Amino acid sequence: MKKEIATREDLHFIITAFYEKLTTDAEMAPFFEEIVQQNHLEIHIDTITDFWQDVLLHTNRYQNNVLQKHLDFNKKVPFKKAHFTKWLLFLTTTINTSFEGQIAQNIIDRANSIATVLQVKMKLYN
Repeated sequence: MKKEIATREDLHFIITAFYEKLTTDAEMAPFFEEIVQQNHLEIHIDTITDFWQDVLLHTNRYQNNVLQKHLDFNKKVPFKKAHFTKWLLFLTTTINTSFEGQIAQNIIDRANSIATVLQVKMKLYN
């Protein structure tokens, strides 16, 4: 039976499973090569968990600018529209495998919104 997202641990579970998909996918792995090589994946997962905890559970842990981080990274490893499509598919699949409810839908909706804004800023959105 699926459960509702209610805690940081739930979000950490989602992000960990999601990043396992991202880092093992040939098309997506290059975006995480440096993090993996430097053995910083768990730190990155914790940071991303902070972000989603703030967005969904109304805390105040994430201290970065998610938009600027991705715009800066785009200069090193260029994003394509297909990367956003796959990112959203992996995230949605990861969430829907184990969770249901309003917060699960909120993370999917917010991820779609963030992906749209990033694509517009990167001039990838048609």
